[in-house]
Amino acid sequence: MNVVVCVKQIPDPAAPPALDPGTNNLSRTGKLILDESDSYGVEMALQLVDAAGSGEVTLVSMAPNGETSGLRTALAMGAARAILVSDDALSGSDALGTAKVLAAAIKRAEPDLVLAATESSDGYTGTTPVQIAELLGLPSVTFAKKVEVTGDSVSVERQTEAGYDEVQCPLPAVVTVTAGVVEPRYPSFKGIMAAKSKPVDTLTVADLGIDAGQVGAAGARQEITGVSAAEERGSGEIVVDEGDAHERIIQFLEQLKVL
Repeated sequence: MNVVVCVKQIPDPAAPPALDPGTNNLSRTGKLILDESDSYGVEMALQLVDAAGSGEVTLVSMAPNGETSGLRTALAMGAARAILVSDDALSGSDALGTAKVLAAAIKRAEPDLVLAATESSDGYTGTTPVQIAELLGLPSVTFAKKVEVTGDSVSVERQTEAGYDEVQCPLPAVVTVTAGVVEPRYPSFKGIMAAKSKPVDTLTVADLGIDAGQVGAAGARQEITGVSAAEERGSGEIVVDEGDAHERIIQFLEQLKVL
């Protein structure tokens, strides 16, 4: 069984965020790390391949400057190889442009199953995986908290507000997984050393046969027009109970139109 996992390499969330000069886009210069939300998909893929008894896990990613630091982390976990799309023309890509690039790269791997996080930690659109499925003409199942593959189909427990739905669809398919689907393993020293020699196929937009005008800022259908700091939370109001505290609370709830 061959599984592709879409992984995103992001700036370290522990570091202060920065914007590219002259744009409102998040700066991605320097070392990037594996998005923690994608580690669950990598682990799920490894377990599915182990259960199948054969196959491999391939990573697919899009990042600037040929960056592979995050990919090496996932390779150290046990993935066999990676496909990286890196091209200056991709700067400023929106979710759909990213989906077009990843879909074209995924086609090269010819997977039985594609896994992805429900959303990235730096973009939070949550739309890229289902756009990939649409572009590839594959069924998609989102918010999976359990994934099992039997024969030519995948069974998913899909997380909902009321519990979960049991969903089954034919393979190949695209499935997004939640943080609770598995517990990601830590890369071992042996895995870290082995990851250094695992193949990473670096491609450009031209290699994928994609018109550069369809991706990047040139092809984006959305634009970030401004970025501002979030307002600081103000201090709360202290109510000293002098026998009328309940009236103050009722007034407050009425202002919020709760009552």
